[in-house]
Amino acid sequence: MRSKLWVFRDIDPTHRAALAQALSISSATASLLVARGVTTPNEAASWMSHQPPHNPYLIPDMEQAVERLRRAVVDHEPVCFYGDYDVDGMTATSLYLSFFGALGASVRAYVPHRQREGYGLNLAAVRLLHGEGISLLVTSDCGTTSHREVALANELGMDVIVTDHHQTNEQLPPALALMNPHRAGAQYPFRGLCSAALAYKVVEAYQSRYGDAGIPLESLMDLVALATIADVVPLHDENRGFVREGLAQLSRGSRCGIRALKQVAGVTKDCTAETIAFKLAPRLNAAGRLDHALLGVQLLTTESPAEAQRLAERLEQLNRERQRIEADMMSEAVAIVKAQEQELPAALVLASRRWHVGVVGIAAARLVERFHRPTIVIAVDEQGVGKGSARTVGGFDLYQGLAACRDLVEAFGGHPSAAGVTLRESGLEKFRERFTGVAAAWASGRTMVPTLHVDVELQLAEVTARLIQEIGALHPFGAGNPEPTFAVKGLEVMESRTVGEKHLKMTVRQGRSLPFDSIGFGMRSLQERGIPPRVPVDLAFIPELNSWNGYDRIQLRIRDVRPTMTE
Repeated sequence: MRSKLWVFRDIDPTHRAALAQALSISSATASLLVARGVTTPNEAASWMSHQPPHNPYLIPDMEQAVERLRRAVVDHEPVCFYGDYDVDGMTATSLYLSFFGALGASVRAYVPHRQREGYGLNLAAVRLLHGEGISLLVTSDCGTTSHREVALANELGMDVIVTDHHQTNEQLPPALALMNPHRAGAQYPFRGLCSAALAYKVVEAYQSRYGDAGIPLESLMDLVALATIADVVPLHDENRGFVREGLAQLSRGSRCGIRALKQVAGVTKDCTAETIAFKLAPRLNAAGRLDHALLGVQLLTTESPAEAQRLAERLEQLNRERQRIEADMMSEAVAIVKAQEQELPAALVLASRRWHVGVVGIAAARLVERFHRPTIVIAVDEQGVGKGSARTVGGFDLYQGLAACRDLVEAFGGHPSAAGVTLRESGLEKFRERFTGVAAAWASGRTMVPTLHVDVELQLAEVTARLIQEIGALHPFGAGNPEPTFAVKGLEVMESRTVGEKHLKMTVRQGRSLPFDSIGFGMRSLQERGIPPRVPVDLAFIPELNSWNGYDRIQLRIRDVRPTMTE
């Protein structure tokens, strides 16, 4: 098992010294801020505190959306909130239902079935909702590219409000309002909001004008935090405050559906971004992957503890089934990749009629982690239609890569880092060749190996409880604000062993420093990583406090270890 390529961030020493002095923080913490683009004391103070909210009316078409929603509330018009089948779509739909339902509006939810209907608005659903008397259709996490569907809704006399954060084309659908910060000419100062955060900005704008909300706005922050972490949008600007407040709400568990979900997930401590990413979000997403995402919406909006428990237990069952399917898919996919020649292509495009369309996104992400190149995993149905999910490595824009293949696919959309595509099985080879060529042109001159970005190199004696406390002010961590990674070189390994069958446990010191315990989850042993006994090592790690028997001790959570290179 090889070490990753360590890339040390270039830190301006002048900016670092100025921040350390102005804020009375350690040089290491000042380096972390500079690595995140923070260069002045004012910027640092803003980063480490709450970012003030931006004016929601700067979002395109917010005025039209609020006024149309107001008319629907006053006139008791039937409104449908139509969301995508992932966590972002579920939470945005739940947020809209909770807020406008509390105002007494006539509301219902619609989420398309992943396998039967696919992503986004569809013509059959628009006709169905019109038949039910819906006069206002509000989308969440979809709609930006739904030209035909929005046009049909208009023909049938329905108004459409789009809440979406996917990449936009030059031509927009004829919606009454299309609120997307990625629109050309958008003046909103931050483009990184997920759809649930956009929905929150809508209700914030509504309340600021009409002031008659039936529920406190802060009670909706748990939904925004779930989506922000699950959708892997950057934890910059407003998103940091959203997640901070939302994590506090999730920890309190004021929403009975959240309490039930935490119970089945075994969450007993305060919620962190990792709790969402690895515990809560996978269970919510399992609904849309293997059953129907409306289960997630029902869980997040129910006021019945008994119903919440029943729904949470169903999501737990679905998540376990998803894990089994994922393991089988990954085994087959890895075998396909390994069967190829020694020189792997610049991108992986894998397809099978045996794969489950609800799990292709997870499989693509796992393959990117393993093989470090853009990957598309496609499930082909009995009619020869393939639906795939794409994930990428840093720097390669999936949306642009798929746009270069638009003549070979039936549909595509998404973000630079995650996207979806629909194509015919008969055109798979041409698509694979074109997409791989685009990736190869991008990869030319680049080293296609896993890299590890190290924020700061320091001495082991600098790892203190004060440093860990200062790092805590930079929370929450996630996309755009990764957990700080430190490196120490030339460590003596005093003890090394494998615990729990696959975890590397070491005690290390540097020179005459105090010994530090360290843990590398899933790293097994130094020998399996090609590091002989008694060889000095370099350690890349995240420092944290480990509580045991009432005592807090500093522990180094290992991200990578390599033999120390002699000069």
